[in-house]
Amino acid sequence: MKLQSRPFEATIKGMHAIPLSEEIVKPFLDAGQQRVKVIASFEGKEISFHGALQKYHGTYHLTFGKDKQKQLGIFPNDYFTLQFFEDNSKYGAEMPEELEAVLLSDYDAFQIFESLTPGKQRSIIYMIARYKVQQTRIDKSLILCENIKRGIRDNKELLKQ
Repeated sequence: MKLQSRPFEATIKGMHAIPLSEEIVKPFLDAGQQRVKVIASFEGKEISFHGALQKYHGTYHLTFGKDKQKQLGIFPNDYFTLQFFEDNSKYGAEMPEELEAVLLSDYDAFQIFESLTPGKQRSIIYMIARYKVQQTRIDKSLILCENIKRGIRDNKELLKQ
């Protein structure tokens, strides 16, 4: 059976942190799942994303950035519903189809991508996923593959021609 939390009420503390109770995070951490798939809902809107259960000053938090707040239509002090699910994705994030296709067509770039740390892989996935236009995601994926084959690892340089 897949691991999942009950739906629970949450609010943002500070700019983008959601404090989490030990009751919610413990089953995931006990199962070795520090990354979770999250469904957030508020007033009929729902978004899903992948996130990390992070411990800071003795309390677990989930980062919930301004972009996600805007997508969901929430403001500080709003209460909304979260539910966590076991993250079975390979990279801890949804791989854009365009990046996957380009990597699968370029064996050398794929091998390099697979050798990167999981955090670096997710960073690259997020870099490509942020583009809304499909052709832009394809173009940026091609540039990225050429750059990682040239040994470039700096995020600021990865998408430059």
